[in-house]
Amino acid sequence: MYYVYVIYNKNAKKHYVGQTENLKLRITRHNNHFYRSYTSRFPGKWELIYSESVATRSEALSREKGLKSGNGRAFVKSVIPG
Repeated sequence: MYYVYVIYNKNAKKHYVGQTENLKLRITRHNNHFYRSYTSRFPGKWELIYSESVATRSEALSREKGLKSGNGRAFVKSVIPG
């Protein structure tokens, strides 16, 4: 099982779309700045605002790409709190 997720940092007013096999661990790592990536640039806590499960990694990558497209970005903005 793989997960496609959207996390949001209220302090920075930024969101991030990703995919993983272990959702809880991945969010913990984002918050601990484990990755030297986009999310580590911003102080504050990243909170899960959306997730969905798919059967394979290729499905997860495809869905992640979809959420980063025009219609996907509109959907992500609709689930961002506030």
